[in-house]
Amino acid sequence: MRRFLPDNFVLSLLATMAVASLLPATGQAGDWVNIASKLALVVLFFLHGGRLPVEAVVASLKRPVLHASILAYTYIMFPIICLLFQAAMPWLLPPELWLGVLFVCCLPSTVQSSIAFTSIARGNVAVAVGAATASNIAGVFITPALVSLLMHREGAGGGLGDAGRIMLQILLPFVVGMVLRRWVGGWITAHKKLVSFVDKGSILLAVYVAFSQAIEKDIWHLFSPQQLLVLVGVNAVILAAVLLITTYVSRATGLAREDEVAVVFCGSKKSLATGVPMAAILFGASAGITVLPLMIFHQMQLMVCAVLARRYARNADAEEGVASGAPAKEVA
Repeated sequence: MRRFLPDNFVLSLLATMAVASLLPATGQAGDWVNIASKLALVVLFFLHGGRLPVEAVVASLKRPVLHASILAYTYIMFPIICLLFQAAMPWLLPPELWLGVLFVCCLPSTVQSSIAFTSIARGNVAVAVGAATASNIAGVFITPALVSLLMHREGAGGGLGDAGRIMLQILLPFVVGMVLRRWVGGWITAHKKLVSFVDKGSILLAVYVAFSQAIEKDIWHLFSPQQLLVLVGVNAVILAAVLLITTYVSRATGLAREDEVAVVFCGSKKSLATGVPMAAILFGASAGITVLPLMIFHQMQLMVCAVLARRYARNADAEEGVASGAPAKEVA
């Protein structure tokens, strides 16, 4: 049952939301916290670039068609599913929450959890590393463009100014980290706990800033508990649709099981680490509302994919048992 419970990081996110609700950073204090959050995110993406396994990425780029399909699932299929869902049932959610759901669908894939679940499921880890990394790098350009294209009519902003701020705060430190990896990579590897603290701390700080600004808009009185429950259901439907499509298209096109695993896990994830700072840049004071669907989707994808990864692993064990002549394990 533990896999169905929120992990420690999600509990920390909920605690951060509670603190922001009770003690929001406003006025001059809010300005200083906002500056600290931006600096922390610069450090975060510098560390991401510094620990990037470039060799594995280069090796995985020998599968360009596979990578293109994962990018298509991430940046084309996701938004299409959301737009069709919204067009069919616009009354399900208020416009602000539909905006947040669509923002989730425009985000890049995760890196760490995509690779971790692919490894657990006995999939092609090299492809997962390359695909997840490529998705995040491409997202610096593609996500602002999608936001501008799909959400501008609803006042979401977007444009060259937003893209420039994203490149300055996210892409530039990421690239600098990659360039300096020869000198900083060993230190980053040797201080994993410190790096993990910076990772999680920077995201929590960004969430605190976003929700402090949202509290000024009286966020908890904007939506009823019923609307938030519907939001959970909408996220669940979108995630289920993506998992089904990636799985059955992979099988219909004859992908090897290892490649299917990489496609399913990389093509169905959305990055909280990239999404929170992007929301802060793109939506400003409305970022707290926008990241609500993302936080729900983040926990949901972890729970569902943990179960799915173990199922893939059991199937792989059963196939290996049959191939070696041992009795096949019963697969649930």
